Amino acid sequence: MAAIIADDGVRLECTQAGDSSGRSVVLLAGFKAPATSWRYQVGPLAQAGCEVFSVDLRGHGAADHPSSGVTMERRGQDVAQVLEVLDLTDVLLVGGSMGGNTIWSYLSQFGTDRIAGIVIVDQTPTMLNTADWPHGYYGYDESNAATYFAEGIPPTGHGTPVWKRGKRMLRLLKAMKGVDHKLSRGELALLADHAKADWRPVIEGTDVPVLFVAGAESEHWPSTHAAASAGLAPIGSSVVIPEDGHAANIEQPEAFNQILLEFAKSL
Repeated sequence: MAAIIADDGVRLECTQAGDSSGRSVVLLAGFKAPATSWRYQVGPLAQAGCEVFSVDLRGHGAADHPSSGVTMERRGQDVAQVLEVLDLTDVLLVGGSMGGNTIWSYLSQFGTDRIAGIVIVDQTPTMLNTADWPHGYYGYDESNAATYFAEGIPPTGHGTPVWKRGKRMLRLLKAMKGVDHKLSRGELALLADHAKADWRPVIEGTDVPVLFVAGAESEHWPSTHAAASAGLAPIGSSVVIPEDGHAANIEQPEAFNQILLEFAKSL
């Protein structure tokens, strides 16, 4: 594990695996999730000849957890710091959940010069449901936009209950081991910032291939977000994984890894 000191002194962490001469793949986890949540992807990617970087941005895993909290803008800047310090180019960026929208934050500020392709794992580009975007977070619309995420992540009643997921549940428990599920004031502020953002214009201006992956049984939003998002991208595609929840890469790793590796080979 290597420390990367951001320009404001905050320590980020990155773990490298695989062949340094291969395609660079940078993995960005979702809200509060540690880089180790990619445990089911690192080995297969490395075996396929990729150089894999599992990143803990600020507030994640082994990185610093600033009490002041984080914004989506700062998360994008952290990604830029990682790519610059490691001198990575021709990168495949893979983001799960909030990690996916962190990629759009990065692109909005720094463009695609270092990027070869993008994979977004079960993340809608705008969480607010509107007349022209019915693919947002279940129950979140203009009537409750100011308060919906004020106290945490509301349950939706969608998806298969965790206790009924069998092996999928065990994988989730392993991948999220040690995560404190209580939310600090700073984390609630980040969640609100994330919820109000609309990254669709960034997708529309993205000039590299983008793959949107959805879990058919996501507990957060309808899987239709993947095809709708792909329709926005100049070079977009989508896939829905059956019997899979929001943590699509964790619950169904074999199916997800096959999709991811095929996309990586196509770049």
